[in-house]
Amino acid sequence: MPHLLRSDARDNRERILDAARLVFAAEGLDAPMREIARRAGVGPATLYRRFPTKELLVTAAFADQMRACYAIVDEGLADPDPWRGFALVVERLCELHARDRGFTTAFVSAFPHAIDFAAERERALRSIAELIRRAQEAGHVRPDVVLDDLVLVLMANGGIQAPTPAARLAASRRFAALALRGLRT
Repeated sequence: MPHLLRSDARDNRERILDAARLVFAAEGLDAPMREIARRAGVGPATLYRRFPTKELLVTAAFADQMRACYAIVDEGLADPDPWRGFALVVERLCELHARDRGFTTAFVSAFPHAIDFAAERERALRSIAELIRRAQEAGHVRPDVVLDDLVLVLMANGGIQAPTPAARLAASRRFAALALRGLRT
């Protein structure tokens, strides 16, 4: 039976995760743990008691984004038109990653101690590779496109700098459209 947290401990955990998402989105994964604790309004000891390593904090903070990523990929796989499914995945993943810089870094990185996250990442990448294969077989995606190309697209998308989140999202959408033109036959 899972260990149930006291309400104050549960509140602290949620504040830590909310702060981590905000800090990672703004500063990336290199943000210091002390800054996350400060923004959460807890001491470093409380943060480390809940999340002994940064990898565990990243995994917990981005669990919702991973689920959103799976939903996007599953929707793309369910589309009977391979190109439309592939394009949907590229556009939506770029949008998801534009909203949260930390998630992009976490998605394309492999933490040696975050085995659960690495396994989830590999599952998502296998599904994306299947989308690429289907779109190639249908003649919509260039035959030389490989999974690493899509990872590069996501990494480049994560590097978009803009003065506001809305401007970053608009630039990300434009970038996704350009990338899709480059990947299409």
